[in-house]
Amino acid sequence: MAPNEGDGVATYLEAIRQALWEEMERDPRVFLMGEDIGEYGGAFKVTEGFLERFGAERIVDTPIVESGMVGAAAGAALMGQRPVVEMQFIDFIANAFDQLVNFVAKSHWRWGQPMPLVVRGPCGAGVRGGPFHSQSPEGWFHHVPGLKIVQPATAYDAKGLLKAAIRDPDPVLYLEHKMLYRRTKGELPAEDYEVPIGKAEVRRQGSDITIVTYGAMLHRSLEAAEKLAADGVEAEVVDLRTLLPLDDTTVMESVRRTSKVVIVHEDTLTGGIGAEIAARIADSGFEHLDGPVRRVASRDCAVPFSAPLEDAFMPQVEDIQRACGELVAY
Repeated sequence: MAPNEGDGVATYLEAIRQALWEEMERDPRVFLMGEDIGEYGGAFKVTEGFLERFGAERIVDTPIVESGMVGAAAGAALMGQRPVVEMQFIDFIANAFDQLVNFVAKSHWRWGQPMPLVVRGPCGAGVRGGPFHSQSPEGWFHHVPGLKIVQPATAYDAKGLLKAAIRDPDPVLYLEHKMLYRRTKGELPAEDYEVPIGKAEVRRQGSDITIVTYGAMLHRSLEAAEKLAADGVEAEVVDLRTLLPLDDTTVMESVRRTSKVVIVHEDTLTGGIGAEIAARIADSGFEHLDGPVRRVASRDCAVPFSAPLEDAFMPQVEDIQRACGELVAY
């Protein structure tokens, strides 16, 4: 089944399908690799119908060997192809850590050879998937020169960022939050478009406090901002979209406007991307701050399977609202 075409509302998942389909139609060098992506259509049905349209040479079902998938894709990228590797759940990317960190990320540095490779997959908690199917691994890779990391929060960005990632000459980790697959919808233009890698977006204007966030936490942050507005507090919400490289300019412009910052992310608190952002703000924007930089993140433990425990583990709207309220009153 081909993705929907033309103007219209699409889910976050459908936007990803459209991007993959259109890029495969546009560029014969693009091909997909992953577990059960062919006849089965993928664990979340992202690639349903792709095998019938593009054939087994471009829709490659692989063994359950993530390191082998990424290694084979790296070889194909070095030969001029543009592979897109699907991790059935992004947690399993840990098995390909060596390939990504010690080979893929370093190839351009070692001999100037481009590595146009995308690794994509469902990340995040909130869907009762337990500790092995719910992680947010962006912090693992944020320290690695040579990689780019993106995480869209809207259907529009899901399509545009994936297109940009496939066309990019560098390796890109494309993190797609499974909780957004069918819950988030948006208008997609009929014409071809990209969302530039490395550019954040201000989703809500405000003057009292800045919330810096990304992924599924954008939607909770926007909800918290609306509740704060009812109490007379106007929060500005910055959606990072790209996690590596970070858009320091957009973040610092917002900090200068509001003087107070709360960073919200779903990854665990210790060593999360929020720590790096806070350090950069302290280093480059200290004179603009009128209070400490606060972080709202998941607890430092494995993702629980139990629904009440998972809710307690993750940042909720009330947690974001409380942190912002306390900082505004600081």
